[in-house]
Amino acid sequence: MTDLNKRSLIKLAALTAVASAALIGCGKKEEAAAPAAAPAPAPAAAEAPKAEPLKVAFAYVGPVGDGGWTFAHDNGRKALEAEFGDKIVTSFVENVPESADAERVIRDLASQGNKLIFGTTFGYMEPMLKVAPDFKDVKFEHATGYKTAENLRTYDSRTYEGAYMAGVIAGSMTKSNTLGVVASIPIPEVIRNINSFTLGAQSVNPKVKTKVVWVNGWFDPPKETEAATSLINGGADVLMQNTDSSAVLQTAEKMGKRAFGWDSDMTAYGPKAHLGSAVINWGPYYIKSVKDALEGTWATGGVWWGHKEGAIDMVSIAEDVPAETKAKIDTIKAGLKDGSFSIWKGPIVGQDGKEVLAKDAVADDKFLGGIKFYVKGVEGKLPN
Repeated sequence: MTDLNKRSLIKLAALTAVASAALIGCGKKEEAAAPAAAPAPAPAAAEAPKAEPLKVAFAYVGPVGDGGWTFAHDNGRKALEAEFGDKIVTSFVENVPESADAERVIRDLASQGNKLIFGTTFGYMEPMLKVAPDFKDVKFEHATGYKTAENLRTYDSRTYEGAYMAGVIAGSMTKSNTLGVVASIPIPEVIRNINSFTLGAQSVNPKVKTKVVWVNGWFDPPKETEAATSLINGGADVLMQNTDSSAVLQTAEKMGKRAFGWDSDMTAYGPKAHLGSAVINWGPYYIKSVKDALEGTWATGGVWWGHKEGAIDMVSIAEDVPAETKAKIDTIKAGLKDGSFSIWKGPIVGQDGKEVLAKDAVADDKFLGGIKFYVKGVEGKLPN
């Protein structure tokens, strides 16, 4: 084979290889680009954890069914539940004596996780003062006391306003001009109510006098019955009480005399004897206190609410009470509401005849909180 022929064959082979390569390249399909990965779904927003309900506890000196003091406090507790729903959880312990046992109960309530604890009687003051420093994260509230701490405040109702209105009715209804009071424990709170009852009666009937029997306890129906019977046998035809049960009204009903409900509306316990009920509504204060705790505005100190704030009222006045007396009660309520009327306004004279409040002078809360004397018209010796 000649060199020319060899070169021709080599050239032909090269051209064939190039053509084959071109054909292969033209026949190759372009691979599709991989689809872009779908974006990962955004994680669901985490729900905010639901706040734990505020645990609120009450220590009661008597049974919730006493019809008076403790019954009124328990109505206040129920008002809390209606107001705040599942934001709070309430509980109570009833019949807690004013003794060392009160400290044990209050300490136990704090240990159970309650963050707001109400002690509802004067005798719990010292026990609560002992417990409060050991539970700095708990708020304590003491009814009717006067000592406070960093996490302990006091609250009270101006029960003397109800006592005064009861006195106005009693003074207009008595036939013997002798009134009777079944009293619990000789502390300023109770003495102030006896005096206010007498002052109210004297405002419409200067001839009245008031007899007192002390039972040295808040809830003791047998002793209250015995005291009421003694007063009626001693000439009293209208009775008031500063005790917690309905025994006084029931005794008046049985003996054909008249009496008042105290702390709660007691009409049903003695409908014929009942002249009216001086009631306490704890609901407004308890709602305020829990609201303070929930909002972080709770602070120590003292609160004393009366008719002006909706805490005290005279209700269910008997039909046979004279219209002019009912009108006077309405005037007193209006004056207490707008501040134009003061129950403790001089001149006021003590049982010994000495002036305790000068003419036109108005007693301040310090004076009212320290009353340890009888006014003129109250008979008997004040216990030590």
